[in-house]
Amino acid sequence: MAKELAKSYNPKEVEDKIYDFWMKGGFFRAEVDRSKKPYTIVMPPPNITGQLHIGHALDNTLQDILIRYRRMQGYAALWLPGTDHASIATEAKIVEAMKKEGITKEDIGREAFLERAWEWKREYGGRICEQLKKLGSSCDWSRERFTMDEGCSDAVKEVFVRLYEKGLIYRGERIINWCPHCCTSISDAEVEFEEQEGFFWHLRYPLTDGSGFVELATTRPETLLGDTAIAVNPEDERYKDFVGKTVTLPIVGREIPVVADSYVDMEFGTGVVKITPAHDPNDFEVGLRHNLPIINVMDDTAHMNENAGEKYQGMDRYECRKAIVKDLEEGGFLVKIEPHTHNVGTCYRCGTTVEPRVSMQWFVKMQPLAEPAIDCVRSGKTKFVPERFDKVYFHWMENIRDWCISRQLWWGHRIPAFYCADCGEMTVSKENVTVCPKCGGTHIHQDEDTLDTWFSSALWPFSTLGWPNNTEELDFFYPTSTLVTGYDIIFFWVARMIFSGMENMGAQPFDTVFIHGIIRDELGRKMSKSLGNGVDPLLLIDQYGADALRFFLATGNSPGNDMRFSDKRVESCRNFANKLYNASRFVHMNIDEFDVPCELPETLTTEDKWIISRVNTVAKEVADNLDKFELGIAVQKLYDFIWDCYCDWYIELTKSRLREEGETAQNARQVLVWVLERTLRLLHPFMPFITEEIWQTLPHSAEADGETIMLQKYPEFDAQYDFPAEVLTTQKIMEAITAIRTRRNEMNVPPSKKAKVYIATENKETYELGAKFIVSLASATEVEIADEFDLEGAVTIVVSDAKIYIPMNELVDKEAELARLQKELAQVEKLLAQDEGKLQNAGFMAKAPEAVVEKIKGQAQREREKIALIKAAIEALQ
Repeated sequence: MAKELAKSYNPKEVEDKIYDFWMKGGFFRAEVDRSKKPYTIVMPPPNITGQLHIGHALDNTLQDILIRYRRMQGYAALWLPGTDHASIATEAKIVEAMKKEGITKEDIGREAFLERAWEWKREYGGRICEQLKKLGSSCDWSRERFTMDEGCSDAVKEVFVRLYEKGLIYRGERIINWCPHCCTSISDAEVEFEEQEGFFWHLRYPLTDGSGFVELATTRPETLLGDTAIAVNPEDERYKDFVGKTVTLPIVGREIPVVADSYVDMEFGTGVVKITPAHDPNDFEVGLRHNLPIINVMDDTAHMNENAGEKYQGMDRYECRKAIVKDLEEGGFLVKIEPHTHNVGTCYRCGTTVEPRVSMQWFVKMQPLAEPAIDCVRSGKTKFVPERFDKVYFHWMENIRDWCISRQLWWGHRIPAFYCADCGEMTVSKENVTVCPKCGGTHIHQDEDTLDTWFSSALWPFSTLGWPNNTEELDFFYPTSTLVTGYDIIFFWVARMIFSGMENMGAQPFDTVFIHGIIRDELGRKMSKSLGNGVDPLLLIDQYGADALRFFLATGNSPGNDMRFSDKRVESCRNFANKLYNASRFVHMNIDEFDVPCELPETLTTEDKWIISRVNTVAKEVADNLDKFELGIAVQKLYDFIWDCYCDWYIELTKSRLREEGETAQNARQVLVWVLERTLRLLHPFMPFITEEIWQTLPHSAEADGETIMLQKYPEFDAQYDFPAEVLTTQKIMEAITAIRTRRNEMNVPPSKKAKVYIATENKETYELGAKFIVSLASATEVEIADEFDLEGAVTIVVSDAKIYIPMNELVDKEAELARLQKELAQVEKLLAQDEGKLQNAGFMAKAPEAVVEKIKGQAQREREKIALIKAAIEALQ
């Protein structure tokens, strides 16, 4: 590693070199060490189809900050990485590639298809992990796992068989995608969505009690024949009195209930939807939650069946649609028709619009599994940060329905159920069944379906540590410590990991669930391909460096809340890195020709004690914030300390001492180094690359252990470095300097124009100590201190325990400056009047593009701010 700093910091040259140094040193490796406390994070496994996006960057930055912090605190810190096989996404990619070759899955068969899938995984599956390394992720890559590796697959089969034998896995009916042309079910991955022109038919459903009607809109009026409810959102005040009532189904005359379900979007349409469980996957889920009947009104070819009624039976679905609309209009149920463009699922094989259809599937019985998982959170074994998300968790778990785990896919964990063609016996087994245990027959075939990807992901915290084997790692690192994840997958993944951990391990999978929000664009919109507002973290790393991106992601983070992306803020974080680097270069310029140990000298000045006390306090505060997962607050404190206290104040306060000879300069050098080295350790979890680069070039403290900053002790508060009196004294001196600078700035006095400063105070000792700094940092020729002064024509500045006077004639030509300011004020007021005139002109506002209007609004605001500053300067002069 480098022992001297280059003239400027170039992340491109530094980051790959440092990451390679870490990898070769094995510094990320976590060992079972009974002399240490374990701290474990399992990485939410990204899909093998994935490319690093800004959400991954946020999630993994937060994890890396926590794991680096705990590692430096002396924990046996394991961050276990891995990837997810992502059944649907991966199969779709492979099918798409095969389509270009003119072949289908069925053409080559299951075995050949799986060979292709594994080959694809070998070629592309590790891409996202390599991208995560660019971010600085300090995972134990030697333990990297894959949801379909041998160990994880063994765990999946073990859990499936155990749950089946306990009666917690069963087969039942479920809705799937059905192609009426191919007459087969197809998986979600095999559905291609295309934009189609259609209509919204607005319909009236009369309340059965005669008290009115409910209006809703549908794109598929023919499915009305299978409606078994209408639904509203439970939070929707407009319909709270309707819930529990019934409506009469138009044309059919069947009485159906009004139910409340959070699936309904209050903002969309009228906030009311028809529920047809047999013909819509979302409606099917609502139907399960509310125990609604399932009425299938179509046959295999999408013609209306006997449940549709005699009039419509035998009609094609589109023919029936026309007939239904005509009958609705004649019955007075049709309110209006609106054109509507929407995405419609089509069969990838033939292009036919798919029809949702109920069929036999595999389920997990959730109620017995949910109860221990609810207790796990309620008892505090697992805590959500922020705590409000436990309400989301409880609502989901207390109203949970059985989980459909089978998928009509080939890529994934194949369901370990075997069927005998001779006697119909079904056997569930971890091992392949070749002979029927009932009749001895050998005509055995395995279930064609695979398991939902989330089934294997649910086992991730313990399957990755060796379960079902009782490994040393499982015993030491489980339960894991912290799960870092977004609020959008509490239901899909977090809840399933908790009940899986409680069922299979008898213990919670993690102690804390640290929830973060999503990153939105600068306008607050969700990032999406359709909006084209996504940002590529790899490009940001290339442009600004990984540390700058990480610092931005941490700075804007507040548990559970969304944050907005800003390219300028990433740039400002890069500027912060440069500020730290330049400060370190300044330190080197003053220590490289001397023997400067990283230890405090025996003699400390007031300003020395101030900076030592400040870094000591910051160490305590940052650790407290990190322990509470307040990463954004922690990093802001570090930013303020480094930029303001160390760079802008302490370095400036030491410059006069550094120009001297002997002990005075040496003491300043030692304090500069001691504080900088400590600061780098505090900052390291957030900005690992630049802190390592600088730390390698500095003298190290006697307690330093090892060859990398990431294994050094994280600084802790130490009472011997607490100097409250000196902190107060230095803050008063800084307050005086800042106040003088501010007033001079308001009066447009250049720093080169020096003037005598008079300080009236009872606290003479403080200002006598600070006089030399007021001279050097506040453009004073000299400082005179007394109990009081009687001065005419002086600018007066009031601070907490002093009045400061500066003779006006030493600062400016008052009349000339007033004239200049009045002229500038008139010019800016004229510009503001022009801009406000445009903004108040209705014609201009109606015609001008939004971007132009926003630009003028921005100009006007800046002009108002400038006017306020000029007026303040005039007032200061007068």
